Amino acid sequence: MENKIYLRAFEHSDLDLLNSIRNDDTLFSTTTGNKYYISSEHDKKWIEDKIFNNSNQLYLVICCSEKHQPMGYTSANNIDYLNRKAEWGGMVISKDFNSKGMGTEAGYLFLDHLFGELGMNMVYAYVNENNKASYRLSEKYGFTKDGLIRDFVYKQNRFHNAYIFSMLRGEYEKLQLNRNESINSTK
Repeated sequence: MENKIYLRAFEHSDLDLLNSIRNDDTLFSTTTGNKYYISSEHDKKWIEDKIFNNSNQLYLVICCSEKHQPMGYTSANNIDYLNRKAEWGGMVISKDFNSKGMGTEAGYLFLDHLFGELGMNMVYAYVNENNKASYRLSEKYGFTKDGLIRDFVYKQNRFHNAYIFSMLRGEYEKLQLNRNESINSTK
């Protein structure tokens, strides 16, 4: 089965897409991140930082294979190579590509990279308590809900709770086995 999408490093040419996504008010209403007003000049520096200062973080652009068109990005932060764990910083897909299954595929590719290439033993994520889509997606990927963190982030004039999800290497390997069996049974 050919991938509809692929991941690649940030490039300066991604500025318009990334700045548009990072200034989307609807996106920040559902995440655990805070809202900032971000100029394109600020994002030029931000992109450069992601390109050159990536020792404990990884930011990748999600691209549509058919047209080699950037459609969003995903990230891992707080990468700890000694203890082999990383925080999945989330995934953002442009509105033009929502609900086409590409985000799900991008998530699997990213998990493959984190566990397979980077050798992580644990990947964890924080999900805003009110973000039902991210909650369902975390479960779909095979993450375990470890608990609720109260008053995790202050935004929109109040505190918001967040769930913490995690996946261990053994769980990822089981997920991989199940995905491969599913792909083989459809051939």
